[in-house]
Amino acid sequence: MHWTDRRERFRAALAGDQCIHPGSVFDPISARIAEELGFEVGMFAGSIASFTVLGAPDLIVLTLSEFAAQAYRINRAGKLPLLVDADHGYGNALNVMRTVQELETVGVAAMCIEDTLLPRAYGEKKPSLISLDEGVGKMRAAIAAREDPSFVIVGRTSAAAINGTDDVLRRAKAYEAAGVDALFFAGGMTRQQLDAISDTVKLPLMLGGSGRELQDRDYLASRRVRIALQGHQPFSAAVQAVYDTLKALREGTKPSDLQGIASAETMRRVTRDGDYKSWTERFLGG
Repeated sequence: MHWTDRRERFRAALAGDQCIHPGSVFDPISARIAEELGFEVGMFAGSIASFTVLGAPDLIVLTLSEFAAQAYRINRAGKLPLLVDADHGYGNALNVMRTVQELETVGVAAMCIEDTLLPRAYGEKKPSLISLDEGVGKMRAAIAAREDPSFVIVGRTSAAAINGTDDVLRRAKAYEAAGVDALFFAGGMTRQQLDAISDTVKLPLMLGGSGRELQDRDYLASRRVRIALQGHQPFSAAVQAVYDTLKALREGTKPSDLQGIASAETMRRVTRDGDYKSWTERFLGG
């Protein structure tokens, strides 16, 4: 499959003047729904990958091959540009290079590499960051491993929440100088911190979960925030729907009386039933 078009569309979003919310997706069906509803970008988070693939919390027990395989299933299902959270790149700078190669191959449009010390260290009481030098090395390694120039490399840090304003500005400048295409700030920050970042670097910005004061999209756009996450509620909603349905069936509710079930038309649409019928008639003589 050819992936460049979706990567160019992702770059166009970064080059624009609007702040967009990505659709949080986790499998082929959710990605098709997000695309159908008009989301410009999909987001596949590391935490959601761990939930989906392993049914495990976000503790970096998911492997690169498992993550890449699920990203490929998502990308193969449609044409939605996909941003993924590649965590720490599954190891050191050399592992980051391998991560870039794998995720570029499976059609990801953009990937984040972060500078959090992962997996959690023995005796660690709160999150901490790797050194700035190691962080820069990871960003440079990611860029060196890229083969498709349209593939987007995003430097991610939680320094604002963990170490404060001075360190986040230092890291933002260093990662920009290393050559990343955009900067992602996770863990929350204040308006004052975002203003300082916007004044310090020139790259497009992305935000993870942020407080109420950072939810005005016009303000965010004015600070060059091009993508702002809203969380990953679709997966939690799907879990609740499955739980409620199974519970109702277990307690004796008749299938015909169940609530919240997708219509037959919706199921046909999101599974591309019409395409498969057409292919069956064309190639199997059905």
